[in-house]
Amino acid sequence: MPYFSDADARTIISTTYEKAQGSRAVAAMLYAPEELAVLPPGAVALAFGVNHPVRHAGLVRGERVLDIGCGAGIDTLLAARVVGSHGRVVGLDMTPAMLDRARGHVAEAGADNIELREGLMEALPFPDESFDVIVSNGVLNLSTRKSRALAEMLRVLRPGGRVALGDLVLTDTLPEALMKDPTALAV
Repeated sequence: MPYFSDADARTIISTTYEKAQGSRAVAAMLYAPEELAVLPPGAVALAFGVNHPVRHAGLVRGERVLDIGCGAGIDTLLAARVVGSHGRVVGLDMTPAMLDRARGHVAEAGADNIELREGLMEALPFPDESFDVIVSNGVLNLSTRKSRALAEMLRVLRPGGRVALGDLVLTDTLPEALMKDPTALAV
């Protein structure tokens, strides 16, 4: 039983990430030092993922990649480096504050093969079969409509495309008090 409406959940998540400060600790656990060395410090400090989907996506030069829940842009920037100037990476996030941070990091990195868009993973603002690869890092768990988000990913993925998700998996039911706690929703 959901304890938050879609709108309430989005508000809680957006408010949480608008205030996020971050540190290099998460990025240091997930990414190689040589990867972090070429990225803007702010993108590294605001890495809130749970895995390294770009590493697992098998990206190649020239591919078109969608990063769902791009946040401050760490995975978007890493993907853009791999696909190169003939490829394209679109970072999508529902939080305007995080997109503003990502825009600054993209500009700082001088990455001209990145586009940033505001939108929801449950209603992706792209035509069918738009992307070769989709990456997402610690974001699907934030959706109150996971099956809808996954269906949207499949819709915008080209035939033969790939999805690399890094996310949380629960093996037991969380305590009800935690399920009702808005501060636990966005972490």
